[in-house]
Amino acid sequence: MTYTLLRGNFVIRYPDLPRQGPEPDGDTIKFLPDTPALIEALPRPSGTSPDLNRRGISVRLEAIDTLETHFEETHQRLEWANAARDRLLALLGFTGVEFFDDLPNKVRRADQDSIRGYVLSNGIDANGRLIAFVYGGPTESPDGLPVFLTPETADASANRILLAEGLAYPAYYATLPAELRDHLAGISRAARPSTGLWPHASGDPGRPATVTADTLDETIIWPKLFRRLVPYFAAGHPNFDQFDAWLRADPVHRDDALWLIEKQELGNLHDVVRASGNTIELTAWPEDFVIAPDPATGPTTPSGVLTGDLLIVAALPNPVGADAGAEKITLLNVTPDPLKLDGWHLRDGSGNKTPLSGAVEAGTVKVVNVSWLNNDGDSIMIVDPKGVVIDTVTYKADKVRNGRTIAFGR
Repeated sequence: MTYTLLRGNFVIRYPDLPRQGPEPDGDTIKFLPDTPALIEALPRPSGTSPDLNRRGISVRLEAIDTLETHFEETHQRLEWANAARDRLLALLGFTGVEFFDDLPNKVRRADQDSIRGYVLSNGIDANGRLIAFVYGGPTESPDGLPVFLTPETADASANRILLAEGLAYPAYYATLPAELRDHLAGISRAARPSTGLWPHASGDPGRPATVTADTLDETIIWPKLFRRLVPYFAAGHPNFDQFDAWLRADPVHRDDALWLIEKQELGNLHDVVRASGNTIELTAWPEDFVIAPDPATGPTTPSGVLTGDLLIVAALPNPVGADAGAEKITLLNVTPDPLKLDGWHLRDGSGNKTPLSGAVEAGTVKVVNVSWLNNDGDSIMIVDPKGVVIDTVTYKADKVRNGRTIAFGR
């Protein structure tokens, strides 16, 4: 699956409103993108628009779930919840971070209020957050670059490090490619049982947790299950005798739809939870099932008419004779109206650019000469004046032949 590279700044404190600033935890952090329009163009599996404003958007780290530092006025065991948060901030490059005594989830001071970094995202979740693998430090890759995310690329992310260090539980949603899911599952299994929080955890298969409303905040269990137990106890239930029925009563917000990997069948959260009296446990490890996104409540693709209006339909990377200035990219306007291209540009995966100008009439093509197509394979993007990637194609070396044009079959 292709992810979109987004450059920007991770933000943990607002200098003008420090007591109203972000509340980073082990799997969520604020991100101010360089090109907000790129986020607007991402898929929305649950039909939710990105919760993006001038201060940025919250990023939810893909594939992991860390203990809650703050959830509906409660938390999980803070020793390990804070350990995941502090490790994430360190991985991104933050130092000297201190939190308010009376607002323990807000940053009082830090050596850096924000820091450069980038994310690889393939969409927006049901809460309007950016789902992504996150990376500290700058990158030379262009903003909006499509990236085929391999296990090796994922290994450099903070997501993988937190999982490997036993500071995060796995949580695999259906939007995570199977190759990455299998790779990360191996990392999670290797971290058990002796790394990080795992020696202290309970509620896992074969290790039932004894939990009451009074002890919930000291119990280390799968965070998604914790987020179900908080409202369950708040509703006045004294034990787990009604938990199964309570889950089943709301198949969207409680009884998540699952794909049970070993059984190769559909199920729900109640199928992997055993609870009665004061004990509760998962009957399958979290990496052994896939969670379905919340059902779509709106359009799953961005609104607007720009993305896909102008398509890259062909390229000639290796013309006969000298390549410089003789390589060609063919663009097709699929709309019923002329498209003015002033301020637009073409670019490749290495950041080479060619500005565009003039117009493409409705239903016609425009051939652009460039000097940067790579005979070993490349990505080509059309970018509008706002930085939105309108179309992207990729070709491999085996498609490049002397004098032959590659047709992308659009």
